[in-house]
Amino acid sequence: MPAAARAEDQTRRWLAEFVVGLNLCPFARPLLDNPQLRIAVSDVQDEAALFRFFLRELDLLQSTPEADVATSLLVFTGALGDFDEYLDFLHQGRELLVEAGLEGLVQLASFHPRYQFDGEPADAVSHFSNRSPWPTIHLIREDMLSRVLGDFPDPEAIPGRNIETLESIGSAAIKARWQRLLA
Repeated sequence: MPAAARAEDQTRRWLAEFVVGLNLCPFARPLLDNPQLRIAVSDVQDEAALFRFFLRELDLLQSTPEADVATSLLVFTGALGDFDEYLDFLHQGRELLVEAGLEGLVQLASFHPRYQFDGEPADAVSHFSNRSPWPTIHLIREDMLSRVLGDFPDPEAIPGRNIETLESIGSAAIKARWQRLLA
């Protein structure tokens, strides 16, 4: 299987088994097997090429009707494996979003294989709520997010509920799931 197809397959399995399977995002299920979910894989390594990829995908999302592309996952297979480098890129991506006048229209959500919440112990199971098989940036339409959040009771409780879910399953079981996903 080519590298891009493998990365997309792992990302789709992560969505099915973790994000939807553990109900970490209660809004993801309708898009799971829907062609409106775009997964764009990039194997570029050069920083300038990374930003071109990011900007092309951002442009595609904001210039395409939601009926065609509701949301996009940008999967980076050739770069950003270092979590700090990923965070720097994400920060610059947020700045580009503002400069492009898309703040309030598109939101970025971050996922990484080595995701670690600041101030949490390195072995905390909570990190798995934002871990993905590859460095990933989720481009989310703000208006779509507002609609689903408006129909959902107490959306602010989602992160805490996710941590409770992961802790109830236990670190060993989550890590075993993770290893099966990456195999």
